[in-house]
Formats: sequence, structure tokens, C-alpha cells
Amino acid sequence: MARPRPSTRRSGLAGAIDIVVYHLGQDDPKKNTALRMARFGKARLVDKPDKCPPQAVLLNPFAKKAISREDLEAMRKNGHLALDCSWAQAEEAFPALLGRTKSRALPFLVAANPINWGKPFRLTTAEAIGAALHIVGETRLARDVLSAVPFGDSFLELNRNPLEDYAKCETSEEVVKAQMAYLDEEPVDGAAPAEAAEAPGETLNADADAEGQ
Repeated sequence: MARPRPSTRRSGLAGAIDIVVYHLGQDDPKKNTALRMARFGKARLVDKPDKCPPQAVLLNPFAKKAISREDLEAMRKNGHLALDCSWAQAEEAFPALLGRTKSRALPFLVAANPINWGKPFRLTTAEAIGAALHIVGETRLARDVLSAVPFGDSFLELNRNPLEDYAKCETSEEVVKAQMAYLDEEPVDGAAPAEAAEAPGETLNADADAEGQ
């Protein structure tokens, strides 16, 4: 199947944050939430780093700083960017976006997608973007984005408490402190606990291991 043509239109609700996905096309298009978001007009896809909006807030699992409300202004001004690739290629793909974006990691959250349900940090691209929007205070836009996937409401309900707690935080440091309460909890339905408890940074915006999107 041919790769979708990248879009140059702004995505999402009128006057809202420009949501952009750097899509590498490394997984099954039928299972890809980034493609589903684009199909429903919730995000626009780009296929080259130089097409990504400069100084956009990039979701990066290797970032040293957590996403927080202090990133909202930059999101509104420069956009919100996610990388959609396979987990195996993540470390090779992210460097192309560094230096021209603001990298931020997601704190502890659990997946609601069918393959990784209940597993910490194993979010699809749609789940990761929706979570970031909720944390910075754009709850209406978060729900709009997640409406593109059948498990969007389940993701918000499954993570209701941590998302509400993170959204109350004003800074990255406060988000990191808030997540500690959840890192110490029992795993969801036998899911493996997060390996890193010192800071966020395990969430990858990838759909290669998820299906049903």
C-alpha cells in the first residue's frame, strides 16, 4: 500500500494547537493510529524532518524534561509534534528532530489499546498525543483527538486519576513528583511495572505493537 500523502493543513479544532506527526510508515497502516488521526482530520502527517514545525513541542521518550502546563504557550505558538515509528527504530529516528524542537517526555500512564492494555508507557501515537494535550490543559482537544480511535474514552478513564493530577501541575518538576505515587502502585492487571522511577521517559509514540486502531 502506498504511503499517504503528507498534509499541509492545520489539524484539529478551529484555532487550536497544530498537531503534527512525523510518520515513517514502518508498521501496518491498518493498525496505525497516526493514520487514523489524519483520516479524521485530527492531525497532519509529514514525511521529512524539515517539514516539521520549528520549535514545536516534541514528545520524546528520551527527553530529560516532562511535559507540563508550562509547555502550553509553545504548543499554541509552534505546534505539537509526535514521531510515529517502530520501537526498534526509535533511537535512530529521534536525533533527526533534535535541535529544532522542544523535547518533552510523558509521565507514567498505562495503555488502553488492545495489544498493550494496562501496560505502563506502551502508548500508541494517538494515546500519547491525547495525554500530552490533557496534561497541558487542553482537555477538550485531547478528547477530540482521542475520538479518532475506538479505545480513546477507555484511555482517558483508565488514566483519569494520573491525568487529573498531572494537569494540576504547573511545572515539569511537579509532574515528575506527581508520577511517583503511581510508579509505587501495583501494576494494572498484571502489567509489568515501569523500570525507571527517577523520571518520565519510557513512552514512545509508536503503533507498531498495537492493533485494532
